[in-house]
Amino acid sequence: MTQEQGLVLIYTGNGKGKTTAAFGQVLRAVGHGMRVCVVQFIKGEWSTGEVLAVGSLSDKVEVHIKGSGFTWLAEDKQEVVRVALDAWEFAKEKMMSGDYDLLVLDELTYLVTYEIIDQSEVVEVLKKRPAGLNVVITGRGVSPALIEVADLVTEMMEVKHHFRNGVTARKGIEF
Repeated sequence: MTQEQGLVLIYTGNGKGKTTAAFGQVLRAVGHGMRVCVVQFIKGEWSTGEVLAVGSLSDKVEVHIKGSGFTWLAEDKQEVVRVALDAWEFAKEKMMSGDYDLLVLDELTYLVTYEIIDQSEVVEVLKKRPAGLNVVITGRGVSPALIEVADLVTEMMEVKHHFRNGVTARKGIEF
């Protein structure tokens, strides 16, 4: 592998911090003048601190929130599938455009886990991406095929979590 070949980085696991790690990667890339695009597959319309923070970098970072919210809470599962498939088509266009140095596919693993898209399709698209494009994928339950194609896989492991003591999600900490 040459320096010019982009990497596939995966942040997975049951612990907290996968999306936050991906946005840290976004900040690092922007700091080096890279062109960045983020596509979020699950998160819906509510504001997260990461998206709000990079909003001031809108001339350097595109953020596209394509999800319909948490899929496991949706009443209309067919609508969730339709939205997810549309988001995947959008992400593939961004990936193949040649316009970016870094593309974040936030919570893409869920589309594979819920069998909305086949892992072999994701692997094939990753292999066909422009040579210099780095891709970050986040989400729990990463598939073996995605692990195989990745250059780096980091698993966030929960050791202790305040949710277990009844503490609810807090602005600036969980979102």
